[in-house]
Amino acid sequence: MTPGSNIPLPTARVTVDVAAPVRLDVSGLLLTADGKVRSDDDFIFYNQPSGPGVTYRSGGGTAPDAITVDTSAVPPGIEKIVVTASPDAAGQTFQGVEPTATIRSADDNSVLATFTPPQLGSETALVVVEIYLRNGAWKARAVGQGYSNGLAGIATDFGVTVEEPAPAAAPRQMAPPPPVPQSPVTPAAPPMPPAPPAAAPAATGKINLDKGRVSLQKNQTVSLVKGGRPLLSQVKMGLGWEPAFRGKDIDLDASVIAYGPQRNHIDSCYFGKLSIVNGAIKHSGDNLTGEGGGDDEVIVVDLGRLPQEVTGLVFTVNSFSGQKFTEVAKAYCRLLDASTGEELVRFDLTGAEPQTGVLMAKLIKQFSGEWEMTAMGDFVKARTVRNMVKPGAQAL
Repeated sequence: MTPGSNIPLPTARVTVDVAAPVRLDVSGLLLTADGKVRSDDDFIFYNQPSGPGVTYRSGGGTAPDAITVDTSAVPPGIEKIVVTASPDAAGQTFQGVEPTATIRSADDNSVLATFTPPQLGSETALVVVEIYLRNGAWKARAVGQGYSNGLAGIATDFGVTVEEPAPAAAPRQMAPPPPVPQSPVTPAAPPMPPAPPAAAPAATGKINLDKGRVSLQKNQTVSLVKGGRPLLSQVKMGLGWEPAFRGKDIDLDASVIAYGPQRNHIDSCYFGKLSIVNGAIKHSGDNLTGEGGGDDEVIVVDLGRLPQEVTGLVFTVNSFSGQKFTEVAKAYCRLLDASTGEELVRFDLTGAEPQTGVLMAKLIKQFSGEWEMTAMGDFVKARTVRNMVKPGAQAL
């Protein structure tokens, strides 16, 4: 396809992925006839991966991110879904980077069209393609419109409010939905003046380990980079908990599940299998009560020795005995440098749900070889690590 060209969609469900030599953050916005979102709920990206008729899928750093549109499920009043892309690395432009959007049938993965925007330079974000409704039929159009102020510029242009940065806040948080302006937007209008990079919902200004220990909130991400170099030594993931009611034992099991590039399950490390992937991941053993200070269970990961096929790790805690997390107090996970014992990252689970499993955190390998840790805190119904494999894959 060339800029401005369009094709009719022969199927109701299509997937748009955007590939490039560098990692891209891909997102989708549901727009009304006036070119605006109805609220921030219509902005679909890694921190808000689903909306009415539109879903986001992460490539995990080894495959392209993708937006899937089910036109039969798009609500009345939504006439266009724009698919955007921006480089994941802070401050990176599209100079020398040729992104290619591929539009596929979501049913059989067959390719319907491809589009590579021409003559890119200082742009830090793009509206790549749009899926739009015209005379009762859905079509796809190649756009290739660039913005010099990142994904924040695109989001603001289409009516999304971007949260102002706050101390120690992750750059991937959205503000509560505001009233939506009703003035129309002309796609060909010049880009807005540059916004502060930390205000973008993309990963600009990403937290790393340069300033010491990082305390994460749910859905926040830290890049395991210190002094400009990826952390590729041994790390320990310590997981701990205490009984919510004095004198009552709580038997929880910590595990880590290893996945490949296609979210395929490689192996699980838990109390019944204390070493996996040739010893690159090891488990300390089972704690039956939760009593005692410090970490209840520890999982050691040698990042430098992990096989190439391992691109994602999900750390989980589940209750084999069936006790709910409402009976647990002070559940947390923390990442430590195994050689020095220095605490690098900590995530305290502040809420609880009456479920038997929780996805605590995930580590995802990037194109560059570095690892990112994201705090999760998502509760699921699962008493064994076997039942955590599917929700863990869905969370990558």
